[in-house]
Amino acid sequence: MTDAEFDVLDELYFIESFDSLAKTLSMPEEQLKIVLTGLLEKGWIKCLSSATGELPADQEEFDSQYKKYYYLATKAGLLAHNSR
Repeated sequence: MTDAEFDVLDELYFIESFDSLAKTLSMPEEQLKIVLTGLLEKGWIKCLSSATGELPADQEEFDSQYKKYYYLATKAGLLAHNSR
C-alpha cells in the first residue's frame, strides 16, 4: 500500500465526495483519480453515485464522472489500512 492509498483510505471510513477528499488531502485532482482507480481495482473502496449508496454503472462512467461520485472504504480496504 502506498502512502497516498493509505491517506485516502484514512478518509474513507465514512462516505466522502471527491471534492471533499481533494480538499482534505490537498492532493491534485488527477493524482487523486489515479489513487482512487487503483483502490477500486483492489476492491478496497466502493464508488457511489450518491451519498445514499447507488453504485455507478461501469468503469467508463467512472472515467468521465469520478468528480461527481462519493467514495467509501470496503471491509477489505479497512483491513488493509489497519494492518499497515
